[in-house]
Amino acid sequence: MNPVLITAIGVGVSTLFGSALGFFINNVSHKTNDTIIGFCSGVMLSAAILGLIMPAFEGVSNEMLWLPVLGVVAGALLLNILDLVTPHLHHITGKDQEEHVNNRQLNRVLLFVLAIALHKFPEGMAAGVGFNGENIDNAMSVAIGISIQNIPEGMVVISPLLLAGISRLRTALIAVAIGFLDVSGVFFGYYLGVLSLQMLPFMLSLAGGAMLYVVSDEMIPESHAHGYQKPATYALLLGFVLMICIDRLMS
Repeated sequence: MNPVLITAIGVGVSTLFGSALGFFINNVSHKTNDTIIGFCSGVMLSAAILGLIMPAFEGVSNEMLWLPVLGVVAGALLLNILDLVTPHLHHITGKDQEEHVNNRQLNRVLLFVLAIALHKFPEGMAAGVGFNGENIDNAMSVAIGISIQNIPEGMVVISPLLLAGISRLRTALIAVAIGFLDVSGVFFGYYLGVLSLQMLPFMLSLAGGAMLYVVSDEMIPESHAHGYQKPATYALLLGFVLMICIDRLMS
């Protein structure tokens, strides 16, 4: 079977599996939630550096180092712009807008879910674009890392939505939509790389920069917002080292 198709199925199913777990484990404490987010941050950080940014730099000459540098910056700017222009999600939650404005808990939950959703497409793109390069092992390690972190990440998206009073049906639809962003990103990244192999280092670094932005701007601050910085930090280290081991075993 085509490895790109396998990757698309893998990242999509892992997200849905994590979301399904969230329906059964729907009373996650802040400490557990922040630890899970810390672990996901470590996985994404390692995948971005080892599987995307480093191969991008290794794929260019010294005279062309500016290209992956530009890609990293462009990836961060892309996510920054999406943060600014994406509207609130109260219309898909089944809650009135007035209730949304006055409900700080729901507003915070929606912003967190939005942050997760925003990085799903570039995350999927990161998993797909690497299959155009010479080192398929790097692409596979990125895909495996993303699939691993999709499971706990899917769980921590579902739990706060249910606790905030969103119906189980709407929560399930949100989970499916988030999973679809991952899957569509895989195919978009792959076919974009097919169209322009010469721009592959730029696209790899673009995806890596987008992932770094999400980790730094959204995930680490969220995992440190409730007084559980230490378990979140050690979980980040665990996720980072796990990805290094996966990368080493696949090389």
